[in-house]
Amino acid sequence: MTAGPGREEGVPPPVPDLDWDAKAARRFAERTVDLWEEWLERLPTLPVAGRVTEEEVREALAIPVPDDPMPEDELFAYLRDLTFDWSMYPGHPRFLSYISGAGTVPGAAADLLASGLNMNVGGWRLSPSATEVELHVTRWFAREFGFPETAGGLIVSGGAMANFVALKVARDQQAGVEVRAEGMRSLDQALTLYASEEVHVVTDRAADMLGLGSDAVRKIPVDDRYRMRMDALREAISTDREAGALPIAVVASAGTVATGAIDPLQEVADVCQEEGLWMHVDAAYGGPAVLAEDLRPLFAGIERADSIAFDPHKWLYTPHSGGCVLVHDLPHMADSFSADPTYIYQDNERARRGIDLGQIGPQFSRGFWALKVWVSLLAHGRRAFAARISHDARLARYLGRRVRERPEFELSTPVSLSICCFRYVPPDLPGSAARDEYLDLLNERIMTEIQLDGRVHYSNAVLGGRFVLRACIVNFRTEADDLEAVLDVSSEFGARLDRELRPASLGGAR
Repeated sequence: MTAGPGREEGVPPPVPDLDWDAKAARRFAERTVDLWEEWLERLPTLPVAGRVTEEEVREALAIPVPDDPMPEDELFAYLRDLTFDWSMYPGHPRFLSYISGAGTVPGAAADLLASGLNMNVGGWRLSPSATEVELHVTRWFAREFGFPETAGGLIVSGGAMANFVALKVARDQQAGVEVRAEGMRSLDQALTLYASEEVHVVTDRAADMLGLGSDAVRKIPVDDRYRMRMDALREAISTDREAGALPIAVVASAGTVATGAIDPLQEVADVCQEEGLWMHVDAAYGGPAVLAEDLRPLFAGIERADSIAFDPHKWLYTPHSGGCVLVHDLPHMADSFSADPTYIYQDNERARRGIDLGQIGPQFSRGFWALKVWVSLLAHGRRAFAARISHDARLARYLGRRVRERPEFELSTPVSLSICCFRYVPPDLPGSAARDEYLDLLNERIMTEIQLDGRVHYSNAVLGGRFVLRACIVNFRTEADDLEAVLDVSSEFGARLDRELRPASLGGAR
């Protein structure tokens, strides 16, 4: 007779299919490491990206889930195809498009260990070592930024989450923590935030998720160096107060994604102090540059912030994903996120356990993201990171000089941090009302063809309404010859596309 629900079934037999022994785990991991080793060796000779289409990638990789185990050789053939035929490589020395670090080797290895341990870093009892490492590394970062011993924070998924967490703390401290229970409907004033026109869109998204609405972010005009103008900031705050709104925070950028601009942090801090506003710094890109002695003075005033967001997976080169949020006074994070799940009880006095990181951020279930950051720091040392960050900035200045030296290029704005913006300008292009419009079209096509070609890879910025080419160096594999290749390949495509696209009104063949 078949046992049904509620009937006695006897002792369930073991089901060990998923429980590989240590030797099987090692064999599988070794084959994975062999593939990684081959990728590392071949990386400089591979194209940064290929001419692959959505349909091609889907057809190759979106295979059915088998009922029974895929043979191991077949599985690794699949992974090999994924690696070498259908991926692109942000770790490539000529990947200069977006602010995505190359991924440290120690960090990748640490990720394997973190995944294997599989601790849940939301609760101390579930992750004693992971919790204490994360607390330690975030306090170390806080000290590097000049924060006091009261500071600390979390490793999170990236800059979007780091900025969101910081602005949630800002909202709650400025509007009153009762807003957590009563919601925005309890307020009789609209809350407003202030940021430059060059701020990353994650600030708008944070305002949306916080219930303020993206329109609550007042975009402040910038100066000729793409930095927030203090006169316009003061005027906007005054206007909002007169209209009955409640200004709560200023988001200062410490390394904008378009040009690397750093807002005048000391002056922003002065405004926030005078107006009683929370000062948050979005340093997702530029923050790690405080480690470099020659760049650190650019960030003077950041130590006066109430919170900072930055991404180790950007200019600290660690593998994705790993952002960081730091708060001047760590207890403020508990004010914003503490909760009391009734099923989680412990006698803290008797157990002598530490802080649950799930109580100071939005996630209860959290991976050990901090380990790849911490192991990278231990394996390389602070001095190596400082030297490489400084070198990246030096390479960007070198690219700027080479742009000025070559007649077919034009520097779009002075180099800031490790970003160089330029455009291809045919030397014989006459001046006319249509010149800039044509250069927008030409440089847009150059960028598209460059990304499809794969020998080098960069992106764009829009500065003063004009489309320009943008190279960002946050890659420890990039050197001067890679930047020469950027200009050589750009010149090659620029000359060819100019012959095809230039209108007759500008001296073209058509």
